[in-house]
Amino acid sequence: MSKKRKKDAVDAVGGYQFGTFQGVFTPSILTILGVIMFLRFGWVLGNVGLAQTLLIVTMATSITFLTGLSLSATATNMKVGQGGAYYMISRSLGLEIGAAIGLPLFLAQALGIAFYISGFAESIEDVVNLTPWIERLPEFMQGISEARFISILTLSGLTLLALISADLALKAQLLILCAIFASLVSFFAGGPPVDNAVLPGVEVPMKVDFWLVFAVFFPAVTGIEAGIAMSGDLKDPAKSLPRGTIAAVLTGYVVYMCIPLVLVYYIKDENILLTRPLIMAEIARWAILIMVGVWAATLSSALGALLGAPRTLQALANDRVLPRFIGKGYGKKKDPRIATAISFAVAMLAILLGDLNMIAPVLTMFFLTSYGLINLSAGLEGLIESPTWRPKFRFPWWGSLIGAMACFTTMIMIDIGASIAALFVTSCLYVVMKRRKIRSRWGDTRSGVLMLLVRFAIERLLNRPTDERNWRPNVLVFSGSPQSRWHLIELAQALARGTSYLTLATIVPSENWTSERVISLRKSITDYLQKRNVDAMVKLFPSKEILPGAEALVKGYGFGPIEPNTIVMGETRRPEQIPAYTNFIQLCYKMKRNLIMVRTLDEESELPTQPRIDIWWRGQQANIGLMLTSAYLLTRGGRWANARIVLKRMIKDESERKDIMLYLQQFKEEHRLNLELEVLIADLPKPLEMIHRSSADASLVLIGMMQPQPDDDPEVYQNYYRKMLEDTAGLPLVLVLSAENINFTEIIGMG
Repeated sequence: MSKKRKKDAVDAVGGYQFGTFQGVFTPSILTILGVIMFLRFGWVLGNVGLAQTLLIVTMATSITFLTGLSLSATATNMKVGQGGAYYMISRSLGLEIGAAIGLPLFLAQALGIAFYISGFAESIEDVVNLTPWIERLPEFMQGISEARFISILTLSGLTLLALISADLALKAQLLILCAIFASLVSFFAGGPPVDNAVLPGVEVPMKVDFWLVFAVFFPAVTGIEAGIAMSGDLKDPAKSLPRGTIAAVLTGYVVYMCIPLVLVYYIKDENILLTRPLIMAEIARWAILIMVGVWAATLSSALGALLGAPRTLQALANDRVLPRFIGKGYGKKKDPRIATAISFAVAMLAILLGDLNMIAPVLTMFFLTSYGLINLSAGLEGLIESPTWRPKFRFPWWGSLIGAMACFTTMIMIDIGASIAALFVTSCLYVVMKRRKIRSRWGDTRSGVLMLLVRFAIERLLNRPTDERNWRPNVLVFSGSPQSRWHLIELAQALARGTSYLTLATIVPSENWTSERVISLRKSITDYLQKRNVDAMVKLFPSKEILPGAEALVKGYGFGPIEPNTIVMGETRRPEQIPAYTNFIQLCYKMKRNLIMVRTLDEESELPTQPRIDIWWRGQQANIGLMLTSAYLLTRGGRWANARIVLKRMIKDESERKDIMLYLQQFKEEHRLNLELEVLIADLPKPLEMIHRSSADASLVLIGMMQPQPDDDPEVYQNYYRKMLEDTAGLPLVLVLSAENINFTEIIGMG
């Protein structure tokens, strides 16, 4: 293929189409063998000694190595696009989590630019004299230090290079790699004897603890971010990312384990290591090569970050996390010039405000967070064993989860306050993204993880009987269209609020049952519920008639131990439906399903400042526990929040009042019930008339239903139910029938 045709083919694919060595290994190893190695490794050794230095190197590299393996598995399981770590996390754990870490990750990469350039300026400050130049600056800038002036000039030059061509920038890194290799040869070859004495007038700084040293060192092994960030410009990311990343991490580990051995061999006084940042140049056979290596490493690392940070920002903009104009690409390669300008501004601000030791711990927190999530996403993918998880590079899921745990544990050990702050920032970003409700164009692992947890929970619940302590009202509400019978959903939501399952059931006529209609109807109902902040599952069921369909659902709805134990439905206003309704009541009782039947309530009417729930108790134990439990659940929030609960008893004459009131008072105190007590004399011929008069101004009136007996004549129960409805007409009635094998009095503390 001619060069022109090959170039046209590359342009058609998009990006620069870099290979493993140029696109991954080179930017990664140049960032690893960078500013920390040349300017801070002696300081690390001077603070903690040889053994702990080797431990820090091993711990930090282990985290990066595990992350590299997780990264390799993820990269070989998907077509990796632009954005590096952000792209992988968002495509695995979802857009919200990806964005929550992508923004801090960009900030870390942009701060990294300042970090590496500050290292370059620190190393060159004593070599050149820029005071005459600074004196010519505008008056407001003349107080700037030489190091910051060098940093500003360097950042401007590197940004210009990155804007001109990423290809040219990465080709320049090949020369830089050669320079660093030469500097390492000079260092390991050794030179003249080193002056093993602290220079006169130099103050020896106090030593710092292990974890602060670890925090300063850790950015040295985060070079894999530079390779990951170029993922969208690789010819074959699935092949290049694993090979280039692992090779860079292992190469860096060997170098970092050897350097302290050489330092200890030549330097006998640890105070020298604390006071001479360029001690490697003093040890080297050719000191000038060390200086060239320092300049080459710091500049290449900064250049790698200048290429990576804008591409992360561009990916965030392309996913609509940020305004789309930020991600605009220019030229055939879609270079992110606007994102590069933003990265330049962030790095410039960091240069003006910070220094090397201030920036390093911040970088460590952000990188550990992103590394932890890369490991977590790969571990969860492997754990749930999704059919789509078929990486060419296999790495055990438990290895990835160990990597995630190591990242998060290390964050806490370094600085628990900073860890909490990082978690807080990430959580806030996640909440903002959730509220924006940006719909991603891809699937993620969250459904699979939830399915795994559900399966685990259901399998454990299968062998555990339901008891009073753990009882929850799993509610199945027959509401039909939510707009027409909202009062049923409102009451059911109040019962289930945040602690149990709520299913909204709608019976759809069989003749209208089509897949398109079902999908449309479910979406309509779900959207309506979400707008009104109701968390509920929607169940559509085909049936020629409503009550037979409801009976079928009561018999068969549920999964394993997760099935509705409480049915909520409305009363009937049509006399001809009484037989069918009482049959349904008897079925619920037979199936051990608690039943709550609600009379239509006026949802538009204003309730009193403090609503009142009246519970009428005849003294029998059958339903009182469920009525009290239901009343308590209703007062947790919503329409009946903080309602007064009044327990009412009806007696025949005044002679019973004292004994009944004493019994109720003991009843209340013994079981710590927050309710009012009222004893009434039945001075009307019919008890239900008395209830009607006494509870006329109540917000809800709870009355226990008679338990149906299998041998009773059906007409007896029909007459009872019909009479109940007639005599309580006009009351906001809730009929309660306890059928489950649960002692509800223990739930409310009456055992």
